[in-house]
Order: sequence, then C-alpha cells, then structure tokens
Amino acid sequence: MKIKFPLFLFLCMGLSSIAQENLNYQKPSKTILDLADYQRAPSVSMDTKKEYMLLSYRDTYKTLDDLNQEELRLGGLRINPITNISSTVTYINNIKLRKVADKNEIQINGLPANPRISNIVWSPNYKKILFLNTIETGVEMWVLDIASAKATKLTDATVNANLGTPFSWFNDNETILVKMLPKNRAALLDSKKDLPTGPIISNSEGTKSQNRTYPDMLKNKNDEINFENIITSELYKVTLDGKATLFKTAAMFASERLSPDGNYIMLTTIQKPFSYIVPINRFPSKSVVYDKNGAEIKIVNELPLNEIMPKGFMAVRKGKREMSWRNDKPATLYYAVALDEGDPANKADFRDEIFLWDAPFTANPTSMVKTPQRFSGIIWGNETVAIVSDEWYDTRNTKTYLINPSDSNQKPKVITDRNSQDIYADPGNFETRKNQYNKNILAIENNNAFLIGEGFTKDGQFPFIDEFNLKTLLSKRLYTSPYKDKKEDLLEIEDFKTGKILVMIQSKNEYPNYYFRNIKQKNSLTPITTFENPFESIKNVSKEVIKYKRKDGVELSGTLYLPEVYDKVKKEKLPLLIWAYPAEYKDKSSAGQSSQNPNEFTFPYYGSFVYWVTKGYVVLDDASFPIIGEGTTEPNDTFITQLVDDAEAAINAVDALGYINTKKVAIGGHSYGAFMTANLLTHSNLFACGIARSGAYNRTLTPFGFQSEQRNYWEVPDVYNTMSPFMNAEKMKTPLLLVHGEADNNPGTFTLQTERYFQALKGLGAPVRMVILPKEAHSYVAKENILHLLWEQDQFLEKYLKN
Repeated sequence: MKIKFPLFLFLCMGLSSIAQENLNYQKPSKTILDLADYQRAPSVSMDTKKEYMLLSYRDTYKTLDDLNQEELRLGGLRINPITNISSTVTYINNIKLRKVADKNEIQINGLPANPRISNIVWSPNYKKILFLNTIETGVEMWVLDIASAKATKLTDATVNANLGTPFSWFNDNETILVKMLPKNRAALLDSKKDLPTGPIISNSEGTKSQNRTYPDMLKNKNDEINFENIITSELYKVTLDGKATLFKTAAMFASERLSPDGNYIMLTTIQKPFSYIVPINRFPSKSVVYDKNGAEIKIVNELPLNEIMPKGFMAVRKGKREMSWRNDKPATLYYAVALDEGDPANKADFRDEIFLWDAPFTANPTSMVKTPQRFSGIIWGNETVAIVSDEWYDTRNTKTYLINPSDSNQKPKVITDRNSQDIYADPGNFETRKNQYNKNILAIENNNAFLIGEGFTKDGQFPFIDEFNLKTLLSKRLYTSPYKDKKEDLLEIEDFKTGKILVMIQSKNEYPNYYFRNIKQKNSLTPITTFENPFESIKNVSKEVIKYKRKDGVELSGTLYLPEVYDKVKKEKLPLLIWAYPAEYKDKSSAGQSSQNPNEFTFPYYGSFVYWVTKGYVVLDDASFPIIGEGTTEPNDTFITQLVDDAEAAINAVDALGYINTKKVAIGGHSYGAFMTANLLTHSNLFACGIARSGAYNRTLTPFGFQSEQRNYWEVPDVYNTMSPFMNAEKMKTPLLLVHGEADNNPGTFTLQTERYFQALKGLGAPVRMVILPKEAHSYVAKENILHLLWEQDQFLEKYLKN
C-alpha cells in the first residue's frame, strides 16, 4: 500500500536562524513560475520510410507522489517491487499518430485508462509498436497497430521489466520474446523484520581492487535473496493474438539478443556469487546461444565475478567482452579480448583483438583485427568494409580505421587520428541505414560513405555532410548549413541520390522543429512539425556567446543573457550569476574551443540560472571552466589555481562590457559544478554568495578516483586534501546554499557529503543553509521539489546578492 508523503520539508538552518526550520513547499515568484510551469512538446519517433510519426506526450514534471513508491535498491538497481519496473521510469501519458505528409494528429484508440506508458519499440517492418503500461499491480505489454491506430493489450500485468526493456521482436513481425514473472515466485523478504542468522563478512585476499564508490549495493544475505527474486524471469513467446508459450524456464536473464536473421538467440544470465562492492554489470554471467526453437547450440561466454580491476579509465576485464551479433551477417558473433590483460600499465603493441565466430560455432573463432589502443566500437558495412574505432584516455587520442573484416592480413587504413577533445577537427559520424535484417549498417553508395558533422569552428557552428571515398579515403563536402541566425541539426540522410535529409532547426526564440531539406535544391525546406515556443516571456532577452581569455592566454567562452529592457547605452550595473561545470583537458588548444551556439533555443530549466534574467540579473550560463594538465602533468595538480583564474576571467569579461557590479557576483553549479562552487567560495573573494547542488565535498570519501582523476588518494593525498572543501571548511565565510536530493544515486555524491559539509560549516560559523529535497535522486524531477528549489534560490539571491 502506498503511503502518502506530507507536503512539507525539513530544512536545516534558516536564513537567520540557527535552529531547524519547518517550512511548507513554496513556489517561486510569478515571472519564474510562468517559465517553470509549462507544458512540454511531445517527443517524436518516425518509421524508417518517414511515412508515420509517433507523438509521445508526458507531464513536464513528476510529482512527489510519483516518487513516493515502494523501492528496492539492490545491485545498482532501483526497482519498484510491486510493479516490477525501475522506480526511476518517466512515464508517457498519451500517444498519437500522424502521417508525416499530413498535419492532422490521430488519437490512438483503445489505450488503457490513465496510461503509464514506457519502452516503446517499433516492429521490424514498422507496422506495429510494442509498449509497456504500468498499473498498480504490475506491468502489461500492449501493441499498437499503425494502420488502424488501435492499441490492444497482449499480456496481463506479469511482465518483468526490472532489467530494462523486457521484450524483443522476432523477424516475423508476429512473435515477441518476453520476460515474465515466474508463476511460483516467492515473496520478498523484509530485512527489517527478519532476524539475521549471522554477521556480514567480506574478505580481501591481498589483490588490489580500486573500485569507485557505487551506490545501491547489496548489503546482506536478505538483499541477495531479494535481488535474485526480482531479476528472475521466465521467457515466453507471445504472438499478436495474445497466445503465450513458455520458451525458457526461470533464470536470471540479463539480456536476450536475436541474431540478425532471427534463427538464433543469445541469452545472457546472471550467475552467483553476487558482490557487495560492485553493481550487477560486474556480477558473473553466462551467455548461451539457442536456436529459435529453444535448443541449446553453444555456451559462448562465461565471465567470473569482476571485483578486481586494474587502475585507470582504459582498464577492462579479462576474457571476452562486448560480445554481440554482427549486423551485416545472418548469424556471426564478434567480441573483443584484451591483449594487455586489461591493464593500461602493461606495455603492449596492441591493446585489443577482435574476433569473429560464425553460428553454429562448430569452428573456432577467427581473428579479425588488432587495435593499438582500446577498442571502442565498430560500424559494419559488408563483407569487405567495416569502420573500427579505438581510443586512449590518457592521451585523449582516438582513431578510426577502414578494415576488411574478411581478410585479417590486410592492414587497417587509418581514416582519422586526432585528439578526441578537439571538436574543431571532428570529422563527424558515419551515416548508417537499415539492411534486410533491420539492423544499422554503414550507408554505402557508389563506394562512398557519408559523414554528418556538428561543424564547430572558431567562427561558430556550421553542421555539414561529407561524402567519403572508401578507396581514396578523401572527403568531399556536400552540404554546409549556412545559418548564422539559426541552428540546424542534420539528423539523417533519407535519400542519398536525391539529397533529401531530415533536419531540426531552431533559434534562440524559435522552438526546435523538424524539416525535410533537399541539399541539391537551394532553399528547399519542408516543415514537418510546428511546435510553439512555450517561453514567450523571454523571447526578446539579449543572448550572445562572449569569448574572452584567461590570464595564461587560454580562450574561454560563455552564453551571456541580459534582461529584455536592459539599456546597453546607459549600462546599469546589475548583479551577475555564473553557472558552470569544470572540464578536464590535456592541452590548451582543445580547452579553448567553444561548442556554444547563441542560436540554440533558450530553454530555461532548473539546471541553470536563466530564469533570473527576468528578475534583473545578468546571467553567464555554461561558462568555460577548463582544468588543463599538459604532458605528464595532471589537470588536478593545479585545480584550485586554474579554477580561480577561470572565474576571474569570466567576471572581468562581463565587467569589461560595463554590465555588472563586481561586488555582486554569484556562482552556482550542480554535481561537479557544486564542488567547483564550494572551492571558489573557499579559495577566492570573487563572489558574494554561491549555490551548490548535489555535490561531493570530501574527496577522501571517494579515495579510488573521482570525475577524471585516475590516481587514488594514497598516491596523491595532497591533491585530494587540497581539492576537498570539507578539509578547508575553516576558510569558507561566504554565504552558501547547499541543496541535495535525499536519495542521490550518483557514484560519489552521496547525500552524506552535503550533510557532513553543512555540519562542518555550521560548526565553524559559516553562513550556510541546507535544503534536502525529499525522495529526489541526483537529478531532480518532482514538481513540488523543483518549484521549491527555485523559490529557495530566489530568496537566497535576493538576500545575499541583489540586496
């Protein structure tokens, strides 16, 4: 039974009080509320021929009642044990169809009452759509027939969606493989009522295991039993007339992958023992291939528990990994194996080897290619063409290669070799299209492939399409977006011969909408959607991307907003709000590049300060805060110095324009941006106040690395201690608003981080207010909490900054 949660907050430390403050939920002022309380446009999904589009509608926010549900937190999962679906799902409340060529929307007939829809998947022939509907007692599977626009229920509320999308279409477009709750499923154990039969014991055998701080881990034997219970399913074949036939008896099925031709199914099951320190994706597993009738063909992979990993972002597990079906072949598996034992510290000419294995797996796997760096992906083309990528984090290098997957003796041809953070040199992504198996493969026309790029340059953003010759490895520019007052996203090439492409176009005050463009015909643009701007009250605010330099010459940028009525001639000195998030780089050139576009639609949301441009503030949003470590120097070795230099440069840049009072500047950020905020208030006198949300403030609580730091605490204790605001709490005297979700699920940013930092600041006499938002995870979703957060920030800024 659901327990109603009272609509009030327990807020520690009032603005002028030293006692606990009890306060009902508040709403922000009208100018902010009008922007925050809006109806979002539907999301759009189209079939491959662009004949039909599905419009999915949902509420702008969840409610606190949505968050106040039964929940189990086990193995890195958050599950509603009554409905058997993730407790974090955002539900769709209505779906409509529309012919792309028409303007009229078609309301779907037969939808369930008060639908809570999720996991929408088109059939292979795009004539039907499967979706889940969650009711009070569980999850049902439904099917939508496109031609009749009618929805029909296929199963009772017995679907097990605890591990994500629980169904897969067979190639016949009539049969679905579905995870269902076992008919003899045992009741869950209540850890609070059942007495333990012994202590909880964990062992270390002396092998290094430097794991990050994962949330929601198993903690005891009861958790293990409940975890096994919630992920165990039976597999059924369900036909579109609702007939269900048992395919596999109960097991802990983690994934079900049909071969492209539909004749084989690779089933991966979770095995024991479980772990108390790593999540489900590092539990033991076994992958077995069956034929479509359920007969076992071959055990293709068995992975042990993976609690022990080498240090570094390029560390991977030993054995076969990333095993999947090859998209361009009927039934061929591919997988990677680390040649350096998965340890970046080991020297190796080649880091990974990729193997192919043809069904029915009577012959041994064959080597396809070795990669000098860590394998990061592959785009299949045909018998003789595939695109392979590798990467190496420490150098930020990434390469792409053209290979012949049928001949391992042919040396891979390097297509690109670049710094992954150098966005100005990004050649774009290869375009794919569906093949006869409804799988994405490399789009090839007349021995040419095609690249779609975001087009960031020092002069602005100009997305492009390139034709790439697979023989000469040379590119030819087919189209460059010409807009200087709008932003055009090139989404997909619809017809390679005629030049028809799908695009999205927006401006700072024009909501993003879909269009067809013909790149071979000048000014050929056909609108598809006409979504309206829900934020009319800020459509005329001044918005521009400003560029400036840090004292060491590093180029920086930020999006600057001025109130609509601001007089740029008189230049009244207004308070400034800066919202930012630090980013690590290995070179100054990449750090100085800008991905900001002033023509991007101005979309105010709780994750920025843009709302406050309506209340007489200047706002610098997404300000550059690069932290650079060139050569053998790591970025965090000089984190504080660079952070302060970034902030000083931002303030000086806006001040040079004559818009602000430098005594009235506030800084804010979320997560690592909150960590940034606390450090800036601790180590500089640049700000009048700060807002820090859902951050981590004591790095000794994340001792085996954090963010982009790969070294552990014991290697560089000075770095960890210097960077920790908690360790320097006695220096912090600037007003600070600390906010955190009560149920933070992000690694390292436990709610405890804010609670302990607040206690330290309070004990040392700092002016600080802490707000814990009930039921919220790392990102905030409940309307009551978000509106109250905006009220808190508004009150705080009015007191400590504006006045």
